[in-house]
Amino acid sequence: MTPESVHQLRKSFQRIEAQGHVAALAFYQRLFEIDPTLRPLFRNNIEAQATKLMEMLSVALAMLDRPDQLRATLEDLGARHVGYGVKDSHYATVGTALIDMLADVLGHDFNPSLRASWIELLASISAMMLTGAARARSLVH
Repeated sequence: MTPESVHQLRKSFQRIEAQGHVAALAFYQRLFEIDPTLRPLFRNNIEAQATKLMEMLSVALAMLDRPDQLRATLEDLGARHVGYGVKDSHYATVGTALIDMLADVLGHDFNPSLRASWIELLASISAMMLTGAARARSLVH
């Protein structure tokens, strides 16, 4: 990921954060539209979950300059998600819902270049979380 891409991601996320609560709730609404079977995985207050989502995206963006720490953090997160019942196939659905939310919140500023940067970032986050999930499942079996 280029320094310019990282800058654009962080700049666009500032706009998302300014509307963080609404953006996160829009994400969950879209997620459950795409796959209603995911709703039971969210046993806690969806408002609290929305806050956690925004915090994790903020941490990931802040840690892009520290890839080893980012990898460890996301692998641990992926391992924890196994216990919540998250399946590997859910990651693509989450990515789609996140991209849809970003497009809605950012509007015309969500140009093809920014979209590509977010897709790259989310794919990387998913890959790291999936590595952690695989490791967690291997320890159980």
